[in-house]
Amino acid sequence: MIMRWPFILPAFVALFLTLCFGACNTNEHKSEKPFIKGVYGNPGTLLKAGYTFNELGVNALFVRSHSLNDELYKTALEQDCKVFVEFPVLNGKQFLKNNPQCLPIEPNGQASPPADWFMGICPTCPDFKEDRRQHLKSILNRYKVDGIFLDYLHWHAQFETPEPILPETCFCGRCTDMFSKAYHIELHRDSIPEIANQILSFHKKEWRQWRCSVLSNWVTDLKQILLSKQPESLLGLFYCAWYPDEYDSALYRNLGIDINDFAKQADVLAPMLFHQMKDRPLDWIGEYTRWLDSITNSIPPENKPEIWPIVQAHNHPGVISPNEFREAMLQGSSSPSSGIMMFSDQSLLQDPRKIEVIKELYLTDD
Repeated sequence: MIMRWPFILPAFVALFLTLCFGACNTNEHKSEKPFIKGVYGNPGTLLKAGYTFNELGVNALFVRSHSLNDELYKTALEQDCKVFVEFPVLNGKQFLKNNPQCLPIEPNGQASPPADWFMGICPTCPDFKEDRRQHLKSILNRYKVDGIFLDYLHWHAQFETPEPILPETCFCGRCTDMFSKAYHIELHRDSIPEIANQILSFHKKEWRQWRCSVLSNWVTDLKQILLSKQPESLLGLFYCAWYPDEYDSALYRNLGIDINDFAKQADVLAPMLFHQMKDRPLDWIGEYTRWLDSITNSIPPENKPEIWPIVQAHNHPGVISPNEFREAMLQGSSSPSSGIMMFSDQSLLQDPRKIEVIKELYLTDD
């Protein structure tokens, strides 16, 4: 009996987890809305590999804006898949090549370097904001979508790692002038380091509030475009899933994110629950989702955002095993979530066993 237990246990665990996923999907039967079973990235790669969305149980695509094309859109409609477009907001890498006036500036007056692979941008740069506005309009003019999910919605930083990179930005003349006028604070004009020192020494509270308001204005502006073009489409927000007090309150202090404000503006919150990238245990995924639901309870039910986590299938750092991926999916799709997706399509194709996990979980109710 002892010798056979190691062989029995994996099968028992797989059966147990599958049953749990079916139970967590009871949201689908309690409301008129179907539970969102999504895939993030460029789902067209799954089609090229010979799969169909129907056979995988996928009912929603979360497509990077540069990966959306007529063929993928047509196939999604034919297979009854919702189409949500990931829209990169403050990822400035390409734009900055020809527009150095939009570089984020640190307190020493120097441009902030890339944070690992990510290069943010000054969020008050009018040229960049107009570029993003026009890009969103072009997508909405071409495709009727089920929603737009804003991504890279934070001041320049890197949080998808156990050791976050958290520069203090932006102290360009444009930002400090806007801050000065917003709070009627007179700033010394001798040099950027002196201005930055004055702000951080005497007006830190107001500075943090102003930085959050800049992001809120981005959301408001882009949401207005969405409502004017396609008022029935949803606005979703991908964002860094930190608790407010972590890393010396870096969510608010460095990234400029007020999660309560995000919750009031979004139709859907999509916390980026990448457990291995952030060196977290698997149960952190479910724990965070429940916490997020609890802080939105003060919002009227008709305006309360849905929660659709995105979890990690990607093998970096290290390797996410199929069983670990299954558990991440189960944690992310448990109540109060009403949807789930994984990062990303490529991760599934690199390990066909993860495709089988998707089929097992997404087809449970069918």
